Parts: sequence; C-alpha cells; structure tokens
Amino acid sequence: MNAQSLTRSDLLGLEQYARERAAIRTRIIAHKKDRTVHIGPNATWVFEDRETIRYQIQEMLRAERIFEEQGIQDELDAYNPLIPDGMNLKVTFLLEFPDENERRAALTKLKGIERRCWVQVGGCQRVNAIADEDLERENEEKTSSVHFLRFELSSEMCSKLESGASLSVGIDHAHYSHDVSPLPQQVRDSLAADIL
Repeated sequence: MNAQSLTRSDLLGLEQYARERAAIRTRIIAHKKDRTVHIGPNATWVFEDRETIRYQIQEMLRAERIFEEQGIQDELDAYNPLIPDGMNLKVTFLLEFPDENERRAALTKLKGIERRCWVQVGGCQRVNAIADEDLERENEEKTSSVHFLRFELSSEMCSKLESGASLSVGIDHAHYSHDVSPLPQQVRDSLAADIL
C-alpha cells in the first residue's frame, strides 16, 4: 500500500456524505479543472489523485448504498491503485464521440490507442503509457471508450518536474494523433504535486 492510499477513516459515512455532497462536488469540479486535459477533439485525460479517487469512492458508496465494512473495503481495494504513488502519473482516459454510430466506428479504428499515449517532461524522452492493468478493455473488434493509464517517470524526470520543467502529453496513433505541448502552467503545477 502506498503512502497516498485511502483507508476507511478517510471516508464519510453515507449520511454525512449526503449532507456535504453539494459542497464536496463543487470543490472537486474546481480541483479537476486543473487536472483535465483535452487532447484533440475526442480524447480527455483526467489525471487522478487522492482527492479525485476519494470522491469517486464516495460516489460509488452512495450510488450502491454500500455501508458494510467489507463492501467499503472492496471499493477501497478497487480504487486505491488509481492514486499516483510518488514517481508516476495516473490517468482516466476517455474517448468521447457523441454519436453512437460514429463512436462504434471510431472505437474499431482506434484499437491500441491506449498504448500510444505519452507524457514528456522537459527535454527528456517520452514515456509511454502502461494501460489497463486492472482488466483488459480491448477485444478483437474494438477498444473501449474508457482506459486507465499509468506513466512511470524516472528520478531525473521527477526532479525536473519538481524544478519547474514543462510537461507535454499526447497520443500518437495512426488514426488519432494530437498533443498538448506544453500543458498550461496551472495544469503542470497541479500534476507536479503528484510527485513525492
């Protein structure tokens, strides 16, 4: 378990969460603003951290009406691996196509896109994503519209990021190639805080 992992004591009970939910939601929306990157017209990366994952767990517990210890622990076990643990960035990657027919066709063409995602710190080498460690999200016909990515950074990259180096992100797939180089300063700063 990493130092950032959430435990039962970090979560609110269902009743207290219900009372505080509106305020928490407002705070998380503002927090995610500096952790969300649109890469081209159809890809969104949400860089996860302890706060975004705590909110996700609270929402799952609320939606599923989970209040028993084992159920709560199951949610913690499922979501804790999505929290950065010192030398990496973790991302929920969404492929968004409003039209269902367009989405179906695109997901067929975009097979393997999750392995073509990258981050780059300053002048260092690009780091490719380690994708979907929790379960396979691609089949023989198509990829999924949701993926989970991990980017492992070297100690040199972490030092540079902590020292203010720029951060760029992108996707380099035959049918979808876009990048954001460099990320806006407030996003870079928010992500640099994930490095311990």
